[in-house]
Amino acid sequence: MNIQWTRARLAMLTPEQVHDLFKLRVDVFVVEQACAYAELDGLDKEAMHVLGHVDDGSLIAYCRILPPGSDGYPHIGRVVVRQDVRGNQVSRLLMSQALEVVKDLHGDDRSAVAAQSHLEHFYASFGYERTGPDYDWDGIPHVDMVLRGRARLA
Repeated sequence: MNIQWTRARLAMLTPEQVHDLFKLRVDVFVVEQACAYAELDGLDKEAMHVLGHVDDGSLIAYCRILPPGSDGYPHIGRVVVRQDVRGNQVSRLLMSQALEVVKDLHGDDRSAVAAQSHLEHFYASFGYERTGPDYDWDGIPHVDMVLRGRARLA
């Protein structure tokens, strides 16, 4: 599968790209996971968006990276892969892209995620460590995790 990756601020994306990223997020997080929540949370304007498109132009993977919060970590969130391409390592490619973007923006890959609890082992495979107990977020169990960071090699 050939994936073209794009990273951009919201204002630099085309209207079609913005539509597609919101549609993918709603299709998975609201419809597929049957979770009614405020998907448009006001944070997209300050985020760096990472989009993965295949040759036909369709969006199959997405995440956003928020600037460092009060904990000092940039936050990777809204990590999503279209349902019909799951199981093809696309999520691993997406997280690798996200970590490269974090390095480019901040000098290392120190970052945080609010992971759905069932994905804890996936994030741990990238070096993320749990920082607290599971908690409920809009009816879905989550766990906070951090990657303490590895500096970019010169």
